[in-house]
Amino acid sequence: MRIIFLGTSAAIPTERRGLACMCIQWEGQILMFDAGEGTQMAFGRSGLGWNRDMSIFVTHMHGDHCLGLPGMIQTMALKDRTRPLRIFGPPGIAEFVHCNMDLLGFRPPFPLKIEPVKDTVFETRKYIVKSCRADHTIPAFSYMIQERDRPGRFHPDRAISLGVPMGQLWGELQNGNMVTIQNRQILPSQILDKPRPGRRIGYSGDTRPTRRLEEFFAGCDYLIFDSTFADDMAERAKMAGHSTASGAATLARNAHVHHLILTHFSARYPDASTMIHEAKRIHPDTTAAQDMMCIDI
Repeated sequence: MRIIFLGTSAAIPTERRGLACMCIQWEGQILMFDAGEGTQMAFGRSGLGWNRDMSIFVTHMHGDHCLGLPGMIQTMALKDRTRPLRIFGPPGIAEFVHCNMDLLGFRPPFPLKIEPVKDTVFETRKYIVKSCRADHTIPAFSYMIQERDRPGRFHPDRAISLGVPMGQLWGELQNGNMVTIQNRQILPSQILDKPRPGRRIGYSGDTRPTRRLEEFFAGCDYLIFDSTFADDMAERAKMAGHSTASGAATLARNAHVHHLILTHFSARYPDASTMIHEAKRIHPDTTAAQDMMCIDI
């Protein structure tokens, strides 16, 4: 599992920062969160691949979070994508995509599935993507990727002592299935440690810190949070429906988040040093995102 930042600027791209986009790469799947202008350029540089199993989750209908969608869809078509593309977003997301395609006289050659955000947005046998209402100037959502509990550590010595031959039966036990050896039933609990809690990654989008989000992100392993302004612009942040770095850090501390990642920096700041300094006073385990930064989970 990897987190890849494709765009970390707010509203206006800079020479070093593109507009909002973050991806999670997970066992051949790609989960993209937001798609600001120019996302297809950053995505191409990332090498993630144009024909992967992919879902795009849009937080809200501001241009720096969704204007990259038409370009992504067109570029995927030019790159001969065949797999379906799933897009989830707030009210208006389907109309936005279809209106752009109608005006451009364009239809992708692959299936396009667009759905409104629900509490449980999307799920597979390995993970769930959930949503929570954010506090921005227009309807907006935050997301959390919650991995289902994983099997405990496999002990080969226990399997051998119980007469389970190496190979397919080991895989069955690792997947939590009982196996039979010479009329004896071998349970996964005889071979595996207790299940490990699934990992959780939160993504705020644009928002003010709220008690609701604090509860939603409680215990996240990684939280990627709006940090548009430093403390000197706290009033501006409040009016614009954004968070300061210290506001993000306070929420992360109260929510017992393990690692906080600041992103969505205003173009007025030449770097994120001020935001990092202010956040670390409250939540020491804090990192500032940069375009093309990868984090292995």
